[in-house]
This record gives sequence, structure tokens and C-alpha cells, in this order.
Amino acid sequence: MEVRALHKWVRISPSKVRRYCDLVRGKRVAEALRLLEVEPSPSARELLRALRSAVANAENNAGADSDELTVKEVVATDAIRLRRLLPRARGRAEVLRKRSCHITVVVTDEQEEAG
Repeated sequence: MEVRALHKWVRISPSKVRRYCDLVRGKRVAEALRLLEVEPSPSARELLRALRSAVANAENNAGADSDELTVKEVVATDAIRLRRLLPRARGRAEVLRKRSCHITVVVTDEQEEAG
């Protein structure tokens, strides 16, 4: 069975979070947790929160064993972009786009079929 967790409105650019998504995709949950716990990045910390939430959902709502879970899918998608103005020379202004993202984590206890 598949269980998902959605961590919304994370104030980090999705491209920064995707580096760590690629790191843990397809790994066992215990190994993915270990990898993210040692990373000093705020992106890894937010992804760790989402992964722990998905594991808790699987244990409490679906009755799964956390030792048998695998990270099936991890996605960081675009959310809202806050627009801020940065003053420049000669009375001009530049637009700064402060990006945010939604992190979706799907864990499963089924074995992946080779093929």
C-alpha cells in the first residue's frame, strides 16, 4: 500500500529541494532518514520533516511496519512566488522572485518488480 505526506508552502526554492529528493528516491526509509539527518542544509531538514510525516502516516493510518517501507516517490513542485522590488541605479527597480515549494513524499511497503 502507498501512503503519502504533503508538506506545503515551504519557503525554499524547489530546485534546492530537488537535489535531496534525488538523493533519497528509491531507498529504504531507514537509509533515507540517515542520509537526511546528517545533511546541514535547510532543504534536507524540510524534506526530513515530510519523510517522517509519511512514515508516521503509514504506521498510524495503514498499520505498516516502518522497517519494510521504501521511498517510492519524492517530488518538490512550485508553489507561490513572492515578488519583491530591489532598488537599482537611476531610479529603476528589479523584481526579486522569492520562490516556495510543496514537497510530496510517497512511501510503500511493496517490493518493486524488476523489469
